Amino acid sequence: MEKELKVNGMMCVNCQKHVHDALAAMAGVSAVDVNLEKGTAKVTADREISQDEFKKVIEDAGYELA
Repeated sequence: MEKELKVNGMMCVNCQKHVHDALAAMAGVSAVDVNLEKGTAKVTADREISQDEFKKVIEDAGYELA
């Protein structure tokens, strides 16, 4: 599965890395591409991941899933 997420609250490259690392640590995730300028994260995974799972991981990292 591929999913593009809108992430609010990223201000700098450290935020970008924090979001990347949080998403990359999720079970089944094989690739993550976080675009700071667009405020998006593209996730590739080998399983279906619910919006609620993404929301929890993003919020636990200190950001907001739009």
